[in-house]
Amino acid sequence: MEWMGLALLVLVGIGIIATGLPAAIVLITVATFGAIIGVATGAIDAATLGALPTRLVNLLENDLLQALPLYVTMGLLLDRLPVADALYRAGSAVLPRTPSAPLVSGMMLGALLGPMNGSVGASVLGLSRVVAPRLAAEGIPAPNRHAIVAVASTLGVLVPPSLVLILLSDAMLSAHTMAVTATGRSDRVVNTQDIFHAALVPGGIFLALCLALSWIAGRTATKLPVRERLTAGQAWLASIALVSLITLLGGVALGFFYAVEAAAMGAFAFLAAGLVTGRLRGKVLNDVLNDAIALTGALFSLLLAATTFTMILRLLGTADLVGRMLSSIPGGDIAAVAVVLGVLGLSAFVLDAFEIIFVIVPIVIPPLLIRVADARWVSVLVLLTLQSSFLLPPFGYALMMVRSVLKEAVAFRSFVRALAPFLAAQWFLLLLVLFFPQLTHLGMSSDSSRLPSAPLSDEEFNKRLNEMIRLPELDTNEDLNRR
Repeated sequence: MEWMGLALLVLVGIGIIATGLPAAIVLITVATFGAIIGVATGAIDAATLGALPTRLVNLLENDLLQALPLYVTMGLLLDRLPVADALYRAGSAVLPRTPSAPLVSGMMLGALLGPMNGSVGASVLGLSRVVAPRLAAEGIPAPNRHAIVAVASTLGVLVPPSLVLILLSDAMLSAHTMAVTATGRSDRVVNTQDIFHAALVPGGIFLALCLALSWIAGRTATKLPVRERLTAGQAWLASIALVSLITLLGGVALGFFYAVEAAAMGAFAFLAAGLVTGRLRGKVLNDVLNDAIALTGALFSLLLAATTFTMILRLLGTADLVGRMLSSIPGGDIAAVAVVLGVLGLSAFVLDAFEIIFVIVPIVIPPLLIRVADARWVSVLVLLTLQSSFLLPPFGYALMMVRSVLKEAVAFRSFVRALAPFLAAQWFLLLLVLFFPQLTHLGMSSDSSRLPSAPLSDEEFNKRLNEMIRLPELDTNEDLNRR
C-alpha cells in the first residue's frame, strides 16, 4: 500500500484543478478515502486513527501559529491605510528623476511591505492599487507593469518575518528534530531565528538583482516621471512607517524580537493609527475584522486538513517509500537536494506554497535531512523554490493574481517575456545557493553555523530511516511543536 500514498497525492492535485474546491476540502476528502481503503485492506489499524484528535490539538498548541491571524490582520490594515501610498511618493521623491525611478520605487515598496502584508495575495492587491496606476501614467508598458507587481509581491517571502518563512521554519524544525532523533547526531536543531538568519544574504542578493533589473526595465518608459506632490503629512507618515518597518524587520532578523511579538506590535500599531485617524471606523473596521477571521480560518483549515492527510500517508508507509527513493539517488548532497527541489517545483504546478509546506515538506524533508545534515542550507533552498513557485508560468499564484486584479488585456507571452529576466535572476540565485551552501551561514557564530558530520552511507541511511519511521510520531508531536 506504500504506492497508494503517491496515488493519493496525484488525486489531490487532480481534485484541486478539476473541481475548483478549496484545497482543505479536497485534502480531507482524499484522506478519508485513503483511510477507508487502508482500513479495508488491513494496511491501517483502525485504532491508530483515534490518535488524530490528539495530533490536531497538539498541533494547535504551537505558539508560533499565533502569528497567522496577526500577519493576516496587518496585511488587511496596510491595504486600508495610506501607508503604501505615502512610502511610494517618498521613494519617488528621493530617487533621481529618471524613467526607471517609478519601477525601482515600486520594487522597494514590495520589499518593505511584503513581509508585513502576511501573504503574496495581499501584496498583489496593495501594489496593484498603489503602484500599477502610476506606472501606467508614466508610460510603462502593461507587460512590464504586470511583471514588476508580480515580482515585488513575492519579495516578502524571502525577507523575515513573512508568513511563508514562519510556516516553513516550523515545518523544518519538526523535520530536523525527527532526523536528529533518528540519526543520533549531535546537531543543534534549527529554530525560526536560524532560518531567518540563513535567508538574509540570499534575500539581499535577490533584492539587489530585482532593483537592478527594474532600473534596466525603466528604459521602456516613454517619458520622465512626474514628481507627485509630497505633503508634510505624507512625509511624516512615510518617515514613521519606514522607521517602524525597518525596526520590526531588523529586530526579527537580528533576533531582538520573536516573529509573534513583531506581528503583534505591527498589527497593534496599524490598528491604533487607523482608529486615531478615523480611517477604521464602522463598516471599514467591521470588514477588516471579518476578512481577517475568514482568511485565518482558511489557513487553519488548510493546516488541519494537510496534517490529517500526511498522517494517512505515513500510516500507509508512503514516507518509508519516499525515504528509500531518496537513498537510491546516486551522488552526494547536491544531487539529493536537487531531486527534492525538482519534486517541490513540480508540485507548484498544482499546489500553492502553503499547501506545499503543509503536505509535501513533512513527507520529503525528514528523510532528506537524514542524508543531508545541513538543515539551514536545505531550508533556504526550499524557501527559494517556494518563492519561485509564485512566479512559475503559467499557474504561478502571483501571476494569476496580477492578471485577475489588474484586469488588463495583456498577451501572456508578452507578460512572460517581461518576467523572464526576474525568473533568470531567481533561478541563478537558487543555483548559487545550491552550489555554495556557505551563503546560508554567513554572519552566524561558529557554533550555530557548524556544518554537521559527513554524509551517511546508503546502508546506514536506510537503517536510520527505518528507525525514524518507526518513531511514535503521533505521541511526540506535542514535544516537537513546543520546542
